[in-house]
Amino acid sequence: MMSNKIQVFIVDDHKLIIEGLRASLEAESDIEVIGYATDGNTCCSYFKENGADVVLMDISLPDASGLDLCSEVLKLRPSVKVIALTTHTQRNYISKMMSLGARGYILKNTEIDEIREAVRQVYKGHIFLSKEAGDNLYQVDISENKTLPLLTRRETDVLKLVAEGLTAPEIAEKLCLSQLTVESHRRNIMTKLKAKNVASLIKIAMEHNLI
Repeated sequence: MMSNKIQVFIVDDHKLIIEGLRASLEAESDIEVIGYATDGNTCCSYFKENGADVVLMDISLPDASGLDLCSEVLKLRPSVKVIALTTHTQRNYISKMMSLGARGYILKNTEIDEIREAVRQVYKGHIFLSKEAGDNLYQVDISENKTLPLLTRRETDVLKLVAEGLTAPEIAEKLCLSQLTVESHRRNIMTKLKAKNVASLIKIAMEHNLI
């Protein structure tokens, strides 16, 4: 009999973290942890024979880079949704991991409720970034050019809701959009307004009467 639960596989070289995640995730009725690996080789061996819905993957492993491992797992099991779970906050790590096919990037200091939400959202086909990861990914250099490009009507709608403090899932629900679309609009807004993070985005928007 097939399980209706979201099947999660954990890759981390600290068993204490694995056990903590297992206990916290399996406290939810819709999630089960079906296995774990503490190194890249064990992870690849597992996915040569088995599958999973979502993989929570550390980037720093004793025998492999999570970046390389992400690519390898997706070659073996293209349907798997990989979420990076790491301490690395640098933009190049986030950008590279996402470009390799990861569907989420969350930090290890993230609250467990957000990790659960990441699992659910990614399982549904959406992109999920923790706040700090999202801010770092969308960061761009400040330009001396004071002329702001026009925002589309939908980008303006998203900007106003961001300013109200709504999360991407909340914005998606309110505007009847997918979270992936909301993240795309937010990324475009950040780039157009040359904002480094949400705080600077709101400041720029207020200064130019965009909200």
